[in-house]
Amino acid sequence: MYQSILVPVDGSEHSAKALGVAAQLARGSSASLILLTVAEYPPGNMGLFTGGMPEPFTADNWNDIADSLKADADDALQKVRDAVDLSGLEVETVVRQGTPAEAILHEASRRGVDAIVMGSRGVSDMHGMIFGSTSHKVSHVAECSVITVA
Repeated sequence: MYQSILVPVDGSEHSAKALGVAAQLARGSSASLILLTVAEYPPGNMGLFTGGMPEPFTADNWNDIADSLKADADDALQKVRDAVDLSGLEVETVVRQGTPAEAILHEASRRGVDAIVMGSRGVSDMHGMIFGSTSHKVSHVAECSVITVA
């Protein structure tokens, strides 16, 4: 049925549930799992969020913040991976940087996965309520099956 399943994870309870469903699907079809977490880029106008000038950060500061976001993404991936029994499964982990929906769609297309299994909500629920959830965006654009887990 499936040969490869992409599972975007962000450390949330919903992404852990999605990984559990993906693991069951993988066991039933001998599929490999690709766990993807996306570290977002720091906003270019970060100073406005901290009450400062529009661009108070140097390129080095921006890179330090980006590296910190990547480390947080690694931690989120490990947290979800530790919550689900993946024994006996072929599992690859990938960390990308960018906008979550775009990175998920790019990775799915680049690898030609058969399905994406993802949580219906992630760690940024408020952002999703205002701008639309990542899972909603992915499910409307992906070229493969998308299974959303609540």
